[in-house]
Order: sequence, then C-alpha cells, then structure tokens
Amino acid sequence: MQIRFEDVHKSYRRTDGTTIEALSGIDLVIGEGEFVAFVGPSGCGKSTLLLLTAGLVPPSAGRVVFEGPASGQPLTGFVFQEFALFHWRTILENVAFGLEVRGVPPASRDDRARELIRLVGLDGFEGRYPAELSGGMRQRVGIARALCVDPAVLLMDEPLSALDAQTRQLMQEEILGIWERTRKTVLYVTHNIQEAAFLADRIVVLSRRPGRVRAVLPVPFGRPRGEDLFADPGFGRFGQDVWRMIRDEARTAMREEA
Repeated sequence: MQIRFEDVHKSYRRTDGTTIEALSGIDLVIGEGEFVAFVGPSGCGKSTLLLLTAGLVPPSAGRVVFEGPASGQPLTGFVFQEFALFHWRTILENVAFGLEVRGVPPASRDDRARELIRLVGLDGFEGRYPAELSGGMRQRVGIARALCVDPAVLLMDEPLSALDAQTRQLMQEEILGIWERTRKTVLYVTHNIQEAAFLADRIVVLSRRPGRVRAVLPVPFGRPRGEDLFADPGFGRFGQDVWRMIRDEARTAMREEA
C-alpha cells in the first residue's frame, strides 16, 4: 500500500481559544512495503502525522491518500508507545481482539491469533495475562495484535521508548525480523536516531513546530542488517548528520520561545 501526503496541515484549538499549528505543508510519498522512520525535535508533530494516517484525527487542510489494493483489509494497524493491553484478557484474547470486533468466528480468529503469536516468538504464552510478561514481551503482544487484522500499513509510535536499553536493542532486531517476513508498509516514529537508522529504508526529518519536512534521507546501509552495524563508523557518522539537523531545529525553537 502506497501513501501520499498532499499538502497536509493540522491545527488544534486550545481551550483558551488560540490555535496551535502542529503540521504545515507535508508533501510526501511512502512506497509500498517501505519502512520509513520519522524523527525531529519534541513537539514537531510526528505522532500527529500517524494519527492523521490512521484517520483518528482529520487534517485541517490537504489529504492523506492510500493507493493500492486493500482487498477488504483494514488500512492501518497501530502500535502505541504504551503497551495498551487489556489486563483482564489473556495474550490470545488480546491478540485476537481486532478480529473479534470485526465479527470473525472464534475458531478462525484464534487460529489467526496463534499464528501471529508464533510470528513474534511468544508461542506457549497464549494463556498468560499481560501482568505475567516482561515489557518487551508485552510490546510484542501489541505488535501481534496490530498485525492480526492484516493491515495494509503498520503505524508505530515510539513503541520501544518504555523499555530498558538492552531490551530495546533486542526488540529493534525483532521488529526488523517481523518486517522482513511480512513486508508491510511501516511508518515509525522515534526519538532514537540510531534506532531509525537501523530499521528504516528512509528517515524523514521534521522541522520544529509547525512540523515541515526538512529532509528525506535514504539510509545508506544494505539489508539484511544485524547488531554489527552499530560498530560501523559510517553508521555513527550518518547518525551525527541526522542529529545535527534535529539539534539545529531544537535550538531555533528554544530561541523563538525564549
């Protein structure tokens, strides 16, 4: 599924009646099966862009266009920063929830949920509850739940930010493996530049608010990728180039707010 952002703007009205412009003039094309990461200074509209893509909020101007056969499948699946699991439901029931809402018969939805649980490496945990799992395992449940309805596009909003550094790196490799097996179109928001460079085909750098596309950077490292990439001097230099763009935008924003 290809996605086109055509001159997309988004503004919010504050409770005091003033307006805050979150995004301005976003023009961007995401290719089918592409993994694109969004980075930028805090408050630049990264998460808002995902909400617009999911149809959870409408654009103030412009439009988000999906192109390609959807064959009755949902356009998007969302993996949130918080685990957002139902603590009273088993892992199997959490993963199957989207199919339950869509009215899929119990046997069929359980078979599909078990397939996705195996995909994320949690087979054997179907009958457990979220509180019995580690943070990394719970986020894998969230990914399985999003994939279970077979969305055309997977949206991921800082899905690893709540994890410790060790678990985060392991989960980066898990996400990369899942993407390589499913080849979903992925839009991925993160503050972690190394994470973006490790996972993505391209990195979109957004400006300070209102968020605009400052740069679209192809990631210059081949696939498949492994943890040895982190030791590559070129990987470090690429990350520094991205950081300098974000740092410049953040410093300008601080001066404007002072």
